[in-house]
Amino acid sequence: MNIFNAIVLGVLQGLTEFLPVSSSGHLVLMQKIFGITEPTLFFDTMLHVGTLLAVVTVLRRDIWGILKRIIQPLTLYLIIATIPAVIIALAFGDIIEHVFESGKFLGVCFLITTALLVAAEFLSRRANALGGLKSGDKMNWLDALIIGIMQAVAIAPGISRSGATISGALSRKLDRDFAARFSFLLSIPAILGAVVLQSKDLVKEGVPSAAQAAQDSESIGAAAIIAGTLCAAIVGFFAMKLMLKIIREKSLYGFAIYTAALGILIIIDQTITHFVF
Repeated sequence: MNIFNAIVLGVLQGLTEFLPVSSSGHLVLMQKIFGITEPTLFFDTMLHVGTLLAVVTVLRRDIWGILKRIIQPLTLYLIIATIPAVIIALAFGDIIEHVFESGKFLGVCFLITTALLVAAEFLSRRANALGGLKSGDKMNWLDALIIGIMQAVAIAPGISRSGATISGALSRKLDRDFAARFSFLLSIPAILGAVVLQSKDLVKEGVPSAAQAAQDSESIGAAAIIAGTLCAAIVGFFAMKLMLKIIREKSLYGFAIYTAALGILIIIDQTITHFVF
């Protein structure tokens, strides 16, 4: 993997982590296009660190509000919403890793994302028309649990984590701005969890030297790791800002059209053309 590949993957991670189009799905797709069979674990972890920096920067006021008063309903709801994904990751980690590497169900999962976005937008508009949207302070434990289950489903590559959690929040008639903010706050333990799960293998793998990277096309040097991480952080910052604006002022149908088209193209390639898969 060269610096150009690293930058592209960093940009993709930052952009698609927060837009409801699935960062994991896009990374699998680009790895197939670039012919990267096994990207280094450290690089993957650092991309997550980059998007974590973006979350902390954009939501610094929300995070500070939680830290100033840890014992509050929002903290409890974030914990409840995190539990389902933790259970799924621990119970089915090996299966998930295999699905990620193969990309076998990638097209179908993108279509699932489409269905979630369309359903959420429809339910949100219907609730708004009936005057039934509720603010974040009226959230309850069941809302948090359903959002958490949606996040657990989104562990599969191609199913957007942000799309699934925002869809879960909108289906529970939570207002759109809070739905996006809660989804992004929920990404913090999700990203930290991914880093922790990967950290036990980082000591074994380590960071390849520049000489190793030059000899091995699948290795990645320190410069490329830094470039990818910075791209993920910077692009993630603007992607979050953009998503907060879109969720308040626009609809999710545009993202649904994109994921539907991408899913169909991937299925066609997997079954007929085999250009990438």
